[in-house]
Amino acid sequence: MTNPSKSAWVATRKGLFELRHDGAGWQIANLSFIAEPVTMVLPAPPGQRMLAALNLGHFGSKMHASDDGGKSWTEVAVPTFPPQPEGDGSDQGPAWKLQQVWSMERDGAGTVWAGTIPGGLFKSGDGGASWQLVDSLWNLPERMEWMGGGYDAPGIHSICPHPSKPEETLLGVSTGGAWRSTDGGASWQIRASGMNADYMPPERQQDPIVQDVHRIARCAGAPEVLWTQHHCGIWRSADNGASWQRLHAEPSSFGFAVAAHPRDPNTAWFAPAIKDERRLPVDAALCVTRTRDGGRSFEALRRGLPQQHCYDLIYRHGLDVDASGERLLMGSTTGNLWASDDAGDSWQAVALNLPPIYALRFGA
Repeated sequence: MTNPSKSAWVATRKGLFELRHDGAGWQIANLSFIAEPVTMVLPAPPGQRMLAALNLGHFGSKMHASDDGGKSWTEVAVPTFPPQPEGDGSDQGPAWKLQQVWSMERDGAGTVWAGTIPGGLFKSGDGGASWQLVDSLWNLPERMEWMGGGYDAPGIHSICPHPSKPEETLLGVSTGGAWRSTDGGASWQIRASGMNADYMPPERQQDPIVQDVHRIARCAGAPEVLWTQHHCGIWRSADNGASWQRLHAEPSSFGFAVAAHPRDPNTAWFAPAIKDERRLPVDAALCVTRTRDGGRSFEALRRGLPQQHCYDLIYRHGLDVDASGERLLMGSTTGNLWASDDAGDSWQAVALNLPPIYALRFGA
């Protein structure tokens, strides 16, 4: 069994916090980029480069790299869109300008992938020193049908490289469904069959292009299995996204976050909430739902989590599980951070006064 992670990173509106596990629990060990919004962090194995994406508002998006495990940082290149063609823009989608880096992942070949708002996919083969827009995705005619889901422009929030096929990856777009490439990004096919957009007119509810996928997670040990938290519920695929089956969880199937067990294809965790204009835990009582049988049933895990007057929302990247499948971290928009060392059976508060939490990542 893989040893539990002893390091983790918390990207927040006011900086990047490093966590260390001392055997008794998690402690905050370091803070980088104090008072600056960090939208995503990509930890790295020893000898490789960490990356952190910042959104500095008026000063734009920035990318920083660390070659010493987060002790020091250097600004590097940021994904940049090419000049937008002249015209009225009616057939070009949202403005070709980076709003923020929303996701980052590293594939088995060491290539770093970044998903952005608007819905661009970039790759870097040199640790972030330079970035290349994946034109094949950006130039898809179907991209013109993508819509903003929570933001004015659509964005790529989930990048799921296949662990044993370096040429293959699957993306989640809000709002634009799921897309897969098997040739290193040269071509793309939509993979949202079986999803249902209840908010659309009946004749378009099963249209794959209008699916508001909130987050997709892959089981690394059984990569054909994928889980998605969708605006309209929870879905699971056992055939690498070729088809999706809808699941039902109590107290709610709505939410933003999902974490897939790294080896067990039947186990995943979700952070349920009340949907649409409310966006808060059901009955103002926080829980995590877990399935261990492929979604046939769900447990509501509440031990150690607030059960009264709780209004925390968990963002798309606010729930993560480590490589052991035993340690989890969950952080909220209210700046509360909880940890579990027993696969979610019980939770302990790590910090209750952090800035709003955008993303959590365990050390690689």
